[in-house]
Amino acid sequence: MNALTGGRARLRWVHLLLGGALLMPYYLLANVLVSFLITARGIFSSTGATFLSFAVALPLAAVSTAVLPQLRPLECAAARTLLRVPEAELATGTAGSWGSRGRTAAYYGLHLAAGGVVSGMSLAAPPFALFLMTMPVTGVHAPWTWLGPLEHTPWSWLAPLAGAALLLLVLATSWAAGALLSRCAPALLGPSTAERIAAAEERALRLALRNRLARELHDSVGHALSAVTLQAGAARRVFDSDPTFARQALAAIEETARDAVGELDAVLGLLREEGPASTAPAPTLAALGALVERTRAAGSTVTLAAPDPPSLEAVPPVVSREAYRMVQEGLTNALRHAGHVPVSLHLALDEEVLCVTVENPVAERAARRTGGGRGLPGIAERARLLRGSAEWGEREGVWRLSARLPLGGG
Repeated sequence: MNALTGGRARLRWVHLLLGGALLMPYYLLANVLVSFLITARGIFSSTGATFLSFAVALPLAAVSTAVLPQLRPLECAAARTLLRVPEAELATGTAGSWGSRGRTAAYYGLHLAAGGVVSGMSLAAPPFALFLMTMPVTGVHAPWTWLGPLEHTPWSWLAPLAGAALLLLVLATSWAAGALLSRCAPALLGPSTAERIAAAEERALRLALRNRLARELHDSVGHALSAVTLQAGAARRVFDSDPTFARQALAAIEETARDAVGELDAVLGLLREEGPASTAPAPTLAALGALVERTRAAGSTVTLAAPDPPSLEAVPPVVSREAYRMVQEGLTNALRHAGHVPVSLHLALDEEVLCVTVENPVAERAARRTGGGRGLPGIAERARLLRGSAEWGEREGVWRLSARLPLGGG
């Protein structure tokens, strides 16, 4: 703990010295201005001119932040590295608004002021303290008249104490200045309200994209794997007794795998940082017939009641794609959980709403899966994005999944 505290104190001291170094160009410019306006005796001519130059340099430094908005990320990096300020409390980009620039200017001026004071004390105080602590031993006379009483007994023993106190003052000032900068950094270098809102919107957008990718992968690849597994099992069982059905199942496996590869490439294209995404179209209700046939090839009996194809083609594309995924998930759940049971698929369409219903008898599972459980919440998310609704449940031995999708919800 002591080593950690000592290391943090050293880093704060380095941060303050950095502020002193950054102050020097502004100080030199201010000293030239003060020399021309106040005194004609040259630079560093008096103590008053020196302090006045220091006071003039701080506004010059603060004004420079308005011209250089890149100073904020630099100050944030220094505060994060040397002051150990948590990264979450600091801004990440340049200061865009005038409010952010003003807060950055305030911190920059505070940093340079504290750094200038600590740097000056660190350079001047230790030699002077050493001189005071050795006065009784060396017998060297002080060049300043106000130190005259310390050169003679009985006051000479106060000189070493004064030197030690001066060193403690330097340490205390450095610690206080570092603590002040650490406390002020989150308030002055932190993101503004607008930046926090923008960051929250960006996080929400990334989360929505991740959820969309998860839904697409679950519904497309998950359905394909479930269908291929059941189709392969059905073909294996009847391979000798019913070769015709086995060939149909193998053909369905080939078609399912081919479609899954295309859908997987389209989804993964969204994750590529470089290069164009796949242009393979997402399936819509126009491919509903092929989906039903692949499900039947897995050994299930599917009864389809739907409007004629021209009516389904008139459904808005985004609604058609989401409805297809819902039907796909419903058929997958029936295959996965109920086995070879009759499935009823019903689609109803009017001028405003598309209704999707999937029903199947409840059967005991041959083997319970571990994990999963993402399909039905995914259906609910799809329905909410279209301003629709979805519900599911078991009633009187029948599992029913239904969704109501407004045609204008996309």
